[in-house]
Amino acid sequence: MSADGRGLVSHAGGLLLSQTLRITGLDKTLSQQLERWRPGRAVHDPAKIITDLALTLALGGDCLADIALLRSQPELFGTVASDPTVSRLIDRLAADEARALKAIRAARATARRRAWHLAGDRAPGTDGRPVIVDLDATIVVSHSDKQHAAPTWKKSYGFHPMTAFADHQDDSAGEPLALMLRPGNAGSNTAADHIETTRLALAQLPKHLRRNVLIRTDPGGGTHEFLAWLTRPGRWLKYSIGFTITDTITDTIAAAIDKLPATAWTPAYNADRRPRPGAWVAELTGLLELTGWPKGMRVIVRKERPHPGAQLRVTDLDGHRFTCFVTGTRGGQPADLELRHRRRARAEDRIRAAKDTGLRNLPLHDFSQNRIRLEIVALACELTAWMQLLALHGTTAGRYEPKRLRLRLLAVAGRLVHGGRRLHLRIPAQWPCPRPIITALARLHALPTPI
Repeated sequence: MSADGRGLVSHAGGLLLSQTLRITGLDKTLSQQLERWRPGRAVHDPAKIITDLALTLALGGDCLADIALLRSQPELFGTVASDPTVSRLIDRLAADEARALKAIRAARATARRRAWHLAGDRAPGTDGRPVIVDLDATIVVSHSDKQHAAPTWKKSYGFHPMTAFADHQDDSAGEPLALMLRPGNAGSNTAADHIETTRLALAQLPKHLRRNVLIRTDPGGGTHEFLAWLTRPGRWLKYSIGFTITDTITDTIAAAIDKLPATAWTPAYNADRRPRPGAWVAELTGLLELTGWPKGMRVIVRKERPHPGAQLRVTDLDGHRFTCFVTGTRGGQPADLELRHRRRARAEDRIRAAKDTGLRNLPLHDFSQNRIRLEIVALACELTAWMQLLALHGTTAGRYEPKRLRLRLLAVAGRLVHGGRRLHLRIPAQWPCPRPIITALARLHALPTPI
């Protein structure tokens, strides 16, 4: 073995992410937004440093120092800043946290508008379909004492960020609209946090789509305050929100369920819209006292047999498990509305993918530094999602989660060859799936570059 190879590169598939960065114009837009944080006579553009960190996370990196993966391959990723330069930039951005977050988020929104425009009818919100925004909170464990890290409701220690993801439905994965960092002891049903996360998510959407948005949450969002905010006149938001069956209203729900005739229950659907054995849905709206809740709110209940080995809860009646959700959608069969709401579980997949792209670890000490880190995580997830949306549509790779995407596409090694005044990248002929990489690069090169 010898360390004297020339022209060799690892993670050659990272070129897909670099091209996505160029096609969406994120590099130029971010450069304009972060110009104020560029010191005089600085060699490295702050935007280049931030996007390099995002590429590092997308390729599987975990901390700031992992940017060395890119620095060792300038032919593929360009000139990369040193570790001290990276750390100083994070400190400068964290010292002016509000402006820095606003600048990065503005650049993300501009790039998203272009990415969705290039995607055409594959983008969310086309053909009259609403843009579906899923809100959910997650636990990020901290193994050392960091600012605002606190005990969580799951008996762990760390942070409890709130997330908002745009669902691409059946076409591909989703993309983060907002990642809001919160202390570990933040509540799961805090209405103010749901409202702020929704505000941040809506600001990321193209303006012409903000009047056709469906907000989905688990029962943590089923509060009077949050629903009142969603349904305020002039907001034009649709909703599908989990509704907790608590001890205080169990008797009311049970009484309403007892009043339902057998004919009111219809079979629930599987993901393929076929009847699901052992599961039924019905509407309880007319049987409940909903004074104080939004006008036109509907309550849908699902009844199913618990899976073998499941422990029954106090809210389970007659050996069946009952769950409720509320929606303001007029018309539509309860089974269709319930299937739409149950697909909110995709948010768990998006969170898992985000944790594989840097969300699992918040390595910096200051809370403001970790908020900047969270924006970089969002950039990394978005670059991956946009690359799949623009270059891998119609292929199985368009639905790969980060681990599989890295293993099969991004981690491919290659050789750089100069010839004919051009630079050629050659990947191994024996690689299991070279065709999707070549096809994806060709699709990206065919897209127009922003001026």
